[in-house]
Amino acid sequence: MQTTNENNSATFIHLSSLSQYIFPFGNIIVPFLIWNSKKENAEFIDFNGKQVLNFQLSILIYTIIVAIIAIPFILINIINLETIEVINFSNHWQFEEIPKSLVFALAGILGIISLKITEFFLIIYASLKASNGEKFNYPITISFLK
Repeated sequence: MQTTNENNSATFIHLSSLSQYIFPFGNIIVPFLIWNSKKENAEFIDFNGKQVLNFQLSILIYTIIVAIIAIPFILINIINLETIEVINFSNHWQFEEIPKSLVFALAGILGIISLKITEFFLIIYASLKASNGEKFNYPITISFLK
């Protein structure tokens, strides 16, 4: 059974990953600093710190992979300035030709957006679990720290 202080520290480690919205890589640096300073105090804090860091590193890798796939298609659309021809038949819009590169570019952008939205809600959920003293394993996480 953890103390309230341990639960609060674990919750703060999870919530500190939201610092990415304040400065770049804050989602990794801030939780690492907090976890590193408190991991010796309790096993619960150590567990949660590792979970946060593993999840943030996994999300970073997934985002980089999607960006590597999507950026060439985005650049193709910018460089070629491909246009979408639209014909209006009785108030119905019909797309004659949508470039495949545009579809891949939009899929990549939507992939990154969905990753970030999922990340945000999982951080909130994990912090609620930690505040209740429950252990939470983030899904789609690669275990870098064991």
